[in-house]
Amino acid sequence: MELVHLEEGATAKVRSAVVTLWEGCGLTRPWNPPERDLAQAIAGPTSTVVVALEDERMVGSVLAGYDGHRGWLYYLAVDPTRRGAGLARTLVTTAETWLARAGARKVQLMVREGNPAASLYPHLGYERQDTAVYGRWLEG
Repeated sequence: MELVHLEEGATAKVRSAVVTLWEGCGLTRPWNPPERDLAQAIAGPTSTVVVALEDERMVGSVLAGYDGHRGWLYYLAVDPTRRGAGLARTLVTTAETWLARAGARKVQLMVREGNPAASLYPHLGYERQDTAVYGRWLEG
């Protein structure tokens, strides 16, 4: 297995494979185009996308971003055939290393209710935070 930080030159085939993985893991929403998220993360200096390739097949990914205060993890995805083998831990550790180098002292993530992956995070040292998240759609 090979871990790769995607760069702006990532091919359309690679980008499509990442989005397909995200969709297959139930991480996308119709109001938030994953292709745009991926393009912005690859192009931005405060984010990275790490993918796991096995025989050139996309088997995992995580998007890490640093907002100047803390690091955030998004789109942690592992191909269902590779779950339980420690790949999520490897991806998270790689993202955390990148975030620490960027200056983050804390890493956070949000998990939708009902996501079975929520049970993974305490095993990786993450604690549930007592924080309410409020949102508002902006016109435009």
